[in-house]
Formats: sequence, structure tokens, C-alpha cells
Amino acid sequence: MKKLHKIITATTLAMSMTSASFASELIINSDQADPAPKAVFDNMVAQFKQENPDITVKYNLYDKEAYKTTLRNWLVTSPPDVVFWHAGNRMKTFVDRGLLEDVSDVWQANNMYEDFTSTIPAMTVDDKQWGVPFTYYQWGIYYRKDIFDKYEISEPKTWDEFLAASETLKQNDIAPIAIGTKYLWTAAGWFDYINLRVNGLDFHLDLMDGKVPYTDDRVRNTFNTWRELIDKGYFLENHAGYSWQEAQPFLYRGEAAMYLIGNFITPNFPEELEGKMGFMQFPAINPEIAMAEEAPIDTIHIPSKAKNKDNARKFLAFIARAENQTKMNEALLQIPTNNKSTVTDDVFLNKGIAMLNSASGTSQFYDRDTDPAMAQEGMKAFQEFMVHPDRLDRILKRLERTRARTFDK
Repeated sequence: MKKLHKIITATTLAMSMTSASFASELIINSDQADPAPKAVFDNMVAQFKQENPDITVKYNLYDKEAYKTTLRNWLVTSPPDVVFWHAGNRMKTFVDRGLLEDVSDVWQANNMYEDFTSTIPAMTVDDKQWGVPFTYYQWGIYYRKDIFDKYEISEPKTWDEFLAASETLKQNDIAPIAIGTKYLWTAAGWFDYINLRVNGLDFHLDLMDGKVPYTDDRVRNTFNTWRELIDKGYFLENHAGYSWQEAQPFLYRGEAAMYLIGNFITPNFPEELEGKMGFMQFPAINPEIAMAEEAPIDTIHIPSKAKNKDNARKFLAFIARAENQTKMNEALLQIPTNNKSTVTDDVFLNKGIAMLNSASGTSQFYDRDTDPAMAQEGMKAFQEFMVHPDRLDRILKRLERTRARTFDK
């Protein structure tokens, strides 16, 4: 009996030690691999370790494009304790499959319903919250002010003015628009903005939800408007061979003049261009359509199969703190999601915040707003259209088949 008691005691102790070892760990997988966010989260993880010396943190960093694929595998097999991801449909897809943890308790315990009012809708599914947002940012057109000044070009407010500015640049051997579409999503930014300006936010969101066929004349009108830029040769040549990063030097060397992109580009601006870069709102196309904007939200989540959920909740609460959001977004040159945080006094952020504050509404981004299967086919189609606009009929039919297969169940 004594021997049995010893065995039970030893087993209990071993289980306790195993449990304790799990409880002292935190595994985080991140896609924040570009230079500015990499430095930010290296510092944040170091600070979290300092505040929680009893937790052993393993921080794994991945390339953004590879991460999109591998995350899906992790979540269904053996996930880490915290993952970086995005709000909107991208998050909802995993929630619907039971792959993310309900963290409404983290929101409740940390006063987040008051501090994160602007992002509650994007983080909510079935009246529950499924992650913590840490930054959002404006999209718009970043441009070379010095080149505009040289050729007496004013910031275009309308589509006709935008076309005229582009023509002036082209006539002076400058590519009007820098873009790299090797990774597809940059082309989606053009589709989103033109569709928002031609058809409006409600129509755009209905299209994202699969409620409108891609063969609808209003969608065709978006592509035809886009084609005006393609046919006139206003985009950087050979853009399908460049990533978004590889297209930037054309802008910095003055070989291109404009770039439609998110504010995450601004930490990459070379010092020698200080004061020479500007930011402007995407121009109006249909004057009767209110001006909505793209404002993607970046987030962190706990996988439902995570082993160390208590420690993960501590990390989510840490990232939600106002002073930490201030610190992160100062370095990212983006906008904190905690409304008690301080926004950096930065010329691009100031313009972006003013623009978002006056927007009629916001969308996330094409591949964040629609179903993943639709997004994958859509972004391939956008890149193809930019290279082969004559294939539009074929492209629209293919997109419609994907929409029907994805949404009409």
C-alpha cells in the first residue's frame, strides 16, 4: 500500500511538474518581418519577458507570404499560443471553423470595450471578441512632392485631374504609378479603391460578401475605369516581376512618382527624401459617391488548441495597454487602436487620421474582407487583368464561377 502511495505521489508530482512546465511557456508566431515591425516586436517581447520572468517566451518570426499559408496548417494541427493575423473576414474564417479562442474575458478585464470602440465591430463574431487589435493604418497615394512641383502638378482631387497628372508625368519619362504585383495583393488595392469610388462602400461590402455577381455591369464599370490607366501605360512596366518592396526604389530614384499603398511604407522612406514625399487621398471618381477609405487592422489571437492559454491572455492584455500601443505605433508610424494611446506627431499620420475621421466608412482590404477562396482567385485575376486587360470577359466569368461556388451554397 505504501509502495502504491509512493507511485501515486510520484505520478502526481510528475504531472504537476509537467503542468508547471507548460504554464511557464509562451510560444508566439509572428509575420512582422519587415525591418520596422521586426524591431518593434523584438522590443515588446523583451519587455514582456522582463515583466514576466517566470514565463519562457519563444518568439518565431516568418516571412509574410509564407506565413499566410503555414498559419492555416498550424491552427488545425499543433498551434503556438499566440498568432499574429488580421481583423474582418480573415479572422471570421478561422472563428467559424472553431480555430480561435474567445477572448471576451480579456476585453472585459482590461476595459477594452471603452478603450477600443472603433475596432469592436471588426473583432466581433456572434457578440464575442476573438483577438486584440494593435494597429491600423490608412491607405492612400504617396507621391514625390518635388516632382509634382517641378511639373506644376497639383494634388489631383478628381479622376480627370488624376489622369491629367499621370499624362504629364509620362510625357516627361516618369512612370506615373509605381507598383509591384508579384505578390498580387497590391493590385487588389487598386480594385478596392476604384470600386469604392465608382460604386460606393455598401456595394463593395455586398460584393465582398458574395451578394453581387462579378458579371454585374457595376463591377465591369470598375474594371473599365481601371483600364484607362492600364491602356495609357501609367503603371510601372514589368510590375508582375516586382514585389511591393522591389518597386519602391523606382519611387525613391524619381523614376516613378506615385504609389498606392498603406502607411507601413513610410518607415522605408530614405532620409535624403525627407520633405520630398507627400500623401493624398485617392481621388473621387463618381461625385455622387461618398468617400470611404481602406483602413486594415492588424491583430493577435489565441488558437483554440493552444497549450498555454493563461500566458497567452497575459500577452494579449500586455499588447492592449495604452502605453504599449503608443510605443509600438510610434515606431510603426501607424495608428494605435487603443483610444487612450498617444498618436505620433507625423505628417503622414496626421493626414491619414484626418482623412479617416472624415471618411463615410472603412473597408479592411480585398483579401481580408472576402472569403479566402474568393480572395485567392480574385487577386490572381486582378494581376492578370493588369497585364492582359483584353481578357476581361473571361476574367469576370471565372470570378463569377468562383463566387457562385464559394457563396451560393
